[in-house]
Amino acid sequence: MNPLQLADARLDHVGIVVHNIDAALATYCGLLGFRLLERTDVPDHGVEIAFLDAGRATIELLSPTDEESGTARFLARRGEGPHHVCFVVDDLDKTLAELRARGLRLIDEKPRPGIHGLVAFLHPQAAHGMMIELLQKTETL
Repeated sequence: MNPLQLADARLDHVGIVVHNIDAALATYCGLLGFRLLERTDVPDHGVEIAFLDAGRATIELLSPTDEESGTARFLARRGEGPHHVCFVVDDLDKTLAELRARGLRLIDEKPRPGIHGLVAFLHPQAAHGMMIELLQKTETL
């Protein structure tokens, strides 16, 4: 069995946090030509999200709807811009166990439900300031 290599995983999306999702959609879709795939509120996480077609991957725009959410705190601290990169893995439980064994700091010790499958996040300190999301897909856009 080969050791886990996230470099072999497929990039699913790049998450970008924005103040106003309507203004961001006007820029990304209206001016830059991306196509909106899906837009939804995620009340449990205090965000509204929009997924945009970016060819072989997607762009996820995140805008806080709750000023107490982690995304709102991120936005207040760092401003608009890159929030996370997401890679698709086949077996999220196995991937987390191996990353934990390597000593990487995780936000999620166990997979949790996400919009398109099970997800877990690595802490930004584990990857030099970039939060990494791991996704075990159950549906496709």
